[in-house]
Amino acid sequence: MNGQGGRSRIPLVAVLSANSISTAGTSLTLIGVPWFVLETTGSAGRAGVVAFCATLPIVVSALIGGPVIDRIGRRRVSVASDLVCGLAVAAIPLLHYTDALAFWMLCALMAVGGLAHTPGNTARYVLVPDLAEHAGTTLARAASLFDAVSRGARMVGAALAGVLIALVGAETVLLLDAATFLTSALLIAAGVRGVRAAEPRKAAAPVSLRAYRTELREGFAYLLGNRLLLAVVVMVLFMNGTDQGWYAVLLPVHAAAELGGAGDIGLLTALFGAGGLTGALLYGAVGHRFSRRAVFTVCVVLCGAPRYVVAALTGTTLPLAVTMALSGLAGGVLNPILTTVIYGTVPDELRSRVSGVSTAGCELAMPVGGLAAGLLVESAGVKGALLAMGGVYLLATLSPLVFPAWRTMDGAVGEAGRAPVPSPAAEISSSGPCAPAPAPGARTPRSSGS
Repeated sequence: MNGQGGRSRIPLVAVLSANSISTAGTSLTLIGVPWFVLETTGSAGRAGVVAFCATLPIVVSALIGGPVIDRIGRRRVSVASDLVCGLAVAAIPLLHYTDALAFWMLCALMAVGGLAHTPGNTARYVLVPDLAEHAGTTLARAASLFDAVSRGARMVGAALAGVLIALVGAETVLLLDAATFLTSALLIAAGVRGVRAAEPRKAAAPVSLRAYRTELREGFAYLLGNRLLLAVVVMVLFMNGTDQGWYAVLLPVHAAAELGGAGDIGLLTALFGAGGLTGALLYGAVGHRFSRRAVFTVCVVLCGAPRYVVAALTGTTLPLAVTMALSGLAGGVLNPILTTVIYGTVPDELRSRVSGVSTAGCELAMPVGGLAAGLLVESAGVKGALLAMGGVYLLATLSPLVFPAWRTMDGAVGEAGRAPVPSPAAEISSSGPCAPAPAPGARTPRSSGS
């Protein structure tokens, strides 16, 4: 609700639009930066190092950023995040054009972008329930829209990146990415005014290290006290780590060696995104008729490991394209389930803190994933690296079949179709998991593979 108690769809539309534009730009980075590194250095190992530098700050900012978001204000954090990311991305091609871009500068600029990216994603994500109420729509519909437009933007951005890299080069693609961040910042600055939940929390305790530690500890306590949420974070940690290796190193190297280059990367990533969009919409239409846990368990196994195996065993685009589309379809079901449960479980006053902590946990392995993929390619070859990381992905996604905490995913929901929201002092329920957002390959507490 806004300060006057009125309803308006403008803030929700602004956040959906800004997030879609920012996500499309992230897809440009996701494809453009690894290809830029391979073109300029020819080294899979260096591509892994850049991925490490880009993702380690994401984990750090997610880990410590939750209390900061509420104090500064979700709207301000989102705007500042996009502006910093845009400047960092734009600096890469501009320095390259002047022959001033050293490898350490590229790593540093990617680190700056990674540090700023997650707080903005988190700020937009945690606003969705309040903006749904502000717009007079249901949480389930707003969450589905948020996920669907993100997937559509990711699909369009990936396809556009592949085409543009082939036509005008990776440097121009990175400049276009910088423009998307600026557009996103302007949309949030202009469109999310007068929404109380987007402004700084006036009731927050005075700024101090002790108060900050207390708020951060509350986020950790909630995560550790919710067994299902913790199980999701651990599983997605491994999924995101291997996915980072896939997008930052394995897919670009495989495309350069076996497929048709950057154009095929864009096509494959777009097909995965199209499958994800279809899966999300399909689940939104008929998913409520089935067991949440059963659907999640089947789809999480199908969304990841098959593409690694197919890429390792075939050297043509068609089999991998079909696999990517089907894997995306399965992956598209995952985030709506996780998003709905976390929105209905975590109280608003803890949402930024819990989301930040769970995001950090989900992204903890991403720096290692990109670096490990680069080292595996150079020591065991592309095929060996694909099979090794595909095996890790498969083992991680089998966890819903093994651990009892996942049985609570089909817990009771309230009268309005929402899970009961506990008060801050209430005992933490184990009926809900965490939910997201994605960065140059980084996503939040939802799975990056989806």
